[in-house]
Amino acid sequence: MEEGTIVHVDYDLYNADSGDLIETTREEVAKEKEIHQEGRAYTPLVCVVGAGNLISGFEDSLLEAEADKDISVEIAPADAYGEKDPDQIETISVDKLLRHVRDPKALYIGGPVSIEGRQGTLSYLAAGRARIDYNHPMAGRTLKYDYKIVKVIEGKEEKVAALLEANTGQEGFEVSFDGDDISVVVPQTMLFDPNAAMQKFRLVTVLRDAVQAGKVSFVEVHEPRVVADEEESNCENPECKDPSCEVKDCEVTGEEEE
Repeated sequence: MEEGTIVHVDYDLYNADSGDLIETTREEVAKEKEIHQEGRAYTPLVCVVGAGNLISGFEDSLLEAEADKDISVEIAPADAYGEKDPDQIETISVDKLLRHVRDPKALYIGGPVSIEGRQGTLSYLAAGRARIDYNHPMAGRTLKYDYKIVKVIEGKEEKVAALLEANTGQEGFEVSFDGDDISVVVPQTMLFDPNAAMQKFRLVTVLRDAVQAGKVSFVEVHEPRVVADEEESNCENPECKDPSCEVKDCEVTGEEEE
């Protein structure tokens, strides 16, 4: 694959030493290996080859890969998430741990914890002490990717749509072009996302790097609220003021005048 090519990749990621499946984009594999998560969308990874958004060992393999071919590659820690750094492992008192945990019952070995703003993994808990590992959860592991490039994105409009969906998890973008300038009407669901502003800043960079975009405009369309007409009510009770009421024999409740 040439650097800058946008592709869809299906993959299974394994711990090469234990053979355990860590994650997959393929739902049938997740079910077979009993790591299936209800509600998760199992779809191919959308990535820009050589953009530096993936671990270096996987990036290097993608640069050498061809579409529609099954590929298996092992990646040493140095080309993945690095070796474990002993300086990133801290032992603290259980009292300190509990001060930073909302629900102590949710603690478990291997589970995530946040201590003074640092995200780590609880690796030991006994005798009044707790050990927190701030290394990446996959640091020190040799990884194995079994993957296939299932689609190569062609065409500017398709590239933009793929990048928008991949970087936001949203669908329904309306994209138009004026030369190199891009106008994007964002979907209604994104209007209520508290992270939308930061996402748009990131998307500008992503689009400019991937498709040499000029001006990038994001358009938010706020539809007017529709208020039902009282005359459209199916209720036959003249006392009822609820325009959505469809109970023909409803009784209006309220305080009686004395």
